[in-house]
Amino acid sequence: MIQPIAALAGALVGAILGSFLATLILRWPQGRGVVGGRSACDGCGRTLAVRDLIPLLSALVQRGRCRTCGAHIDPLHGRVEAGCAIIGALATGGMPDLGGVGWALLGWTLLTLAILDWRHFWLPDALTLTLAFLGLTIGMWATDVILMDRVIGAAIGYGILLAISLGYRALRGRDGLGLGDAKLLGALGAWFGWQALPFILLIASMLGLVVMLVSGRVKSRTAQAPLGTFLALAALPAWIIVLRLF
Repeated sequence: MIQPIAALAGALVGAILGSFLATLILRWPQGRGVVGGRSACDGCGRTLAVRDLIPLLSALVQRGRCRTCGAHIDPLHGRVEAGCAIIGALATGGMPDLGGVGWALLGWTLLTLAILDWRHFWLPDALTLTLAFLGLTIGMWATDVILMDRVIGAAIGYGILLAISLGYRALRGRDGLGLGDAKLLGALGAWFGWQALPFILLIASMLGLVVMLVSGRVKSRTAQAPLGTFLALAALPAWIIVLRLF
């Protein structure tokens, strides 16, 4: 049963954090600073006031445009803020303890990684390795998986995709799978144990195939697929299947 006060707190924290994560997603791949300094409009450079930075509300009131120059505000801001608010509400509302905090951190990090990989085919170590560390620590309160299964899951998850990456490079003479994907699967193994890995890979592969078919990119021999995005989306369904089976 959802605890309303805890859910509200999680939603507020999620919306605030989502504002930062949206900025990170937009600026980090470009090598632009994220931490430090005052936020400013990308169009006119005006330093944003507090009323311009209220998650969700500011963009809604301003109709998605800067108050000064009318420049369009990237809708990613609102979408990430809303997504993080929902994740925070569900995680802390359904589990108002340290486990809920763990689920919220997992959800926020996976959302960020999924968007980064979808947009830029990039899974930064700073996020994947942090996610693995969280899985072996606070994840102990979020998912009922013993530490040994987590350690084995992290090792196997990383090792499987590393072996595929090295094998593809040896056969084709070029990279076909980024090591960021291997680190992400290892991190998911640290959260959910080795038992979840086959289901994560199966669901991610099915999602990827559907997307490639619908987009028509499956016809191109050089088409890229953001496997990290699909791994992130597959994590929760795979965990539900594991709970049902084990």
